[in-house]
Amino acid sequence: MDFLWILIAFACGFAAKQMNLPPLIGYLLAGFGMHGLGVQPLDNLQSLADLGITLMLFTIGLKINFKSLFKPTIWAGASLHMLSWVVVGAILLKGFALLGIQYLENLDWPAIALIAFALSFSSTVCVVKLLEEKTEMKNRHGKLAVGILVMQDIVAVIFLVAATGKIPSIYALGLVLLFPAKWFLDRIIDKAGHGELLPLVGIALALGGYELFNLVNLKGDLGALVFGLLLSQHSKGPELAKSLYTFKDLFLIGFFLSIGFTALPSFDMITPLAVISFILVIKGVMLFHILAVLRAPGRSMFLGSMILTNYSEFGLIVAALCVNNGWIGKEWLVIIALAVSISFIFTSIFYEHAHTAYAYMRTWVKYFERPQPVPEYQEQLKHAEVLIIGMGRVGRSSYDVLHERLGDKVWGVESDATKALRHRELGRHVIIGDAEDADFWETRELKHIKLIMLAMPAITDIRDITTQLKLSDYTGHIAAIARYEDERTSLIEFGVDNVFNYYVEAGTGFAEESLQLLGLGNESVTP
Repeated sequence: MDFLWILIAFACGFAAKQMNLPPLIGYLLAGFGMHGLGVQPLDNLQSLADLGITLMLFTIGLKINFKSLFKPTIWAGASLHMLSWVVVGAILLKGFALLGIQYLENLDWPAIALIAFALSFSSTVCVVKLLEEKTEMKNRHGKLAVGILVMQDIVAVIFLVAATGKIPSIYALGLVLLFPAKWFLDRIIDKAGHGELLPLVGIALALGGYELFNLVNLKGDLGALVFGLLLSQHSKGPELAKSLYTFKDLFLIGFFLSIGFTALPSFDMITPLAVISFILVIKGVMLFHILAVLRAPGRSMFLGSMILTNYSEFGLIVAALCVNNGWIGKEWLVIIALAVSISFIFTSIFYEHAHTAYAYMRTWVKYFERPQPVPEYQEQLKHAEVLIIGMGRVGRSSYDVLHERLGDKVWGVESDATKALRHRELGRHVIIGDAEDADFWETRELKHIKLIMLAMPAITDIRDITTQLKLSDYTGHIAAIARYEDERTSLIEFGVDNVFNYYVEAGTGFAEESLQLLGLGNESVTP
């Protein structure tokens, strides 16, 4: 039976992938399909789902700069959006109730407010997965979205304490000792090496944080997030997060499947479900304008509100708690579960084309943007003829080799400000910029750029940047890297001039360098 589950999950995820949809949509449909056929959920399905969420929150903490949570666009944006949405959402639902819509017409104001509150959260699982797939966790809008999600998690903890009466233990005060204990945790990461022990220690710390917070009557998931935050400044933090990536994604399949087993819909739920799905758009529009008032950059407003336009798995927790306490009817658990699933599909489809959409809607977005205290992109590419986008290991190596031959004609672009500053300290000409941002290319003079090298592994990023370059009337050459031959072929068909297979070229370079040991230089070895 376990094999059947894996087979169905794979088949549905594979089918979604072939339709250019995220596999998570397939997993959601697999859960609802098996539930509809009367298949009973596995005993350990919820445990797998919980483990996936715990690991995800731990890796989020690893990638967050704690100080960024104190930015007004994050703490005020999250607070104002949730508060205003509960008010507006409740009024909208009450308005539809007056129209006689079933399941809404008999609800009183407190029940409607609770439903609106359950719908005020955005999905951490859906948002983070999409950002990671597009390698945008450290981009400006990615940091904004994740910061808002973290603030929502804090509100979640406060609500659970208030609704369940579960008061934190007096021993919770002892959690302040985690700050001096950080030194010990850092040493563990240092000594774990780079092999199989590294992901194992990551899983142990994530679960350890979960259990520690549970012991003092705090939300365990918050503990996993806090432990990740403690290790976020460690030099091996990115490596640790990367080592957990596959484990996290595998366990999260259990989460998406489990949503389908929450409850089954009935025909008379279609109308209230349509209402809740419709007002989702209003939720996104509200966040867009709140971020505008808080002076967020136009692109961050647009992309941040778009990726946060969904309902959250936490809405199911709130609904279940309200049902258990008798505050709302059990049918609302089904309706909210379906609304969460539909919102995942909505976000997954629309965010896939978000960067292109912004390029075409930029004038409209700029109309709502408040004056920025400092222009987002100020630095110019002086004397540059070769531009390297993405200054990771591949980009850095390419820069160093080309700089030896071309000197100051080679420049780099890096979206991570911390990483860009580090390169500058080492003497490299690197500017801060997001190459997927139409605003970045609008303020760059490209006529003197003869070659742009896209040194990032994600094929979606390469496609988005290539599209932006075409829209900016760039006439030079574009080169990129790919990990697999099918990706290489698709990028060439998309319009990239030259694509290097990452692994093949690494092997070729390794062989050529090793020939030096035989004194053969670039000559061939005679068999």
